[in-house]
Amino acid sequence: MQRLSVLRHRVYQELKGDIVIWLVVGFLAAFSLMAVYSSTESLAYRYQGGNTEYYLIKHLIIILAGFGLTYACHLLHYMKYSRIAPLLIIVSVPLLLITLMYGQEVNEARRWLTVPGLGITMQSSDIAKLALIIYVARSIAFKQEVIKDFRDAFLPIIVPILIVCALIAPADLSSAVILFVTCLAMMFIGRIDIKYITVLCILGVFVLAMIIGLGYIFEDLVRVETWTSRINQFFNDAEGGYQIQHAKVAIAEGGWFGVGPGQSTQNTYLPYPYADFIYAIICEEYGLIGGAFVVLLYLTLAFRCMRLVTRSPKTFGSILALGLCLSLVFQAFANIAVSVHLVPVTGLTLPLVSMGGTSILFTCISFGIILSVSKYIEHLAESNVEAAVG
Repeated sequence: MQRLSVLRHRVYQELKGDIVIWLVVGFLAAFSLMAVYSSTESLAYRYQGGNTEYYLIKHLIIILAGFGLTYACHLLHYMKYSRIAPLLIIVSVPLLLITLMYGQEVNEARRWLTVPGLGITMQSSDIAKLALIIYVARSIAFKQEVIKDFRDAFLPIIVPILIVCALIAPADLSSAVILFVTCLAMMFIGRIDIKYITVLCILGVFVLAMIIGLGYIFEDLVRVETWTSRINQFFNDAEGGYQIQHAKVAIAEGGWFGVGPGQSTQNTYLPYPYADFIYAIICEEYGLIGGAFVVLLYLTLAFRCMRLVTRSPKTFGSILALGLCLSLVFQAFANIAVSVHLVPVTGLTLPLVSMGGTSILFTCISFGIILSVSKYIEHLAESNVEAAVG
């Protein structure tokens, strides 16, 4: 018991910040390892000669690297991220342009860049999303005195939003829409005038219409056919098409308690069961109880981050934590909604659960920044208590 107490104290000393958010990260990672190991069975037989441990080990290494990034990012004071926000925006815009023009095409989408000399692929949109959220939080915080002014407060915020989202949209419309909505929510919480937010919505629709128009000219760059096909299938096919049908079968076979770890049958039929449809595999193997627990984890993250917003004495910290949290939660529920046929197929992954490389690493960085905000708030609260007692 004494050793356990010492270990608990050591963990508490090392992992500062909201312990509930740390637990959410841990549980999501655990679900990820179990679900990825089960859902990559057919992938292993196809590409690794039946070595089913290959993808598990690879995924474990990425998860551990992600934990390392979460830990390192939570150690830094969150205000340091504000200083690098403009630089991140400057770097991410050219990366998005290069990806759009010369990126590696996978599944008819140019989302990946290959790092020269290393052979590693990365999604430039992951960098851009993180950069934009930090930048918008910084802009809102630093312009609170002129927050109702169109020229001084609104224009410097909307221009990067429109540019970044417009560059992400041709290859990944779903991510662009979620990022755009996240920025709208941040602006609303940051007290930007509602009429300006309405203007941004109108401009967003106008930019999207332009992108769709260009898609009929530059068919290789903009995935208009894929978008229209998925939307038509969603509204005109009650069964939902091949992917959704097997996702529904997986959820139905799981029942309340699931068929058991590694016992999924639909992982051989579903396309990308380790990414886009991993939630269906979780429901099949762990039942509605397991699926509901995953939903609860994301809801818990949202609740704890909203709590940070009410407790943070600085605008930047509260808006930053909220923006990063909403980005993750919106993406999670969009992924889940696809599996249960509530929205058209999006291609979005389940944050920190789906198999991935840079997506997991940048998700872990987002968690680390949220925990950095939480750490500062807890430290401030402890200081106030000590001062009151003293």
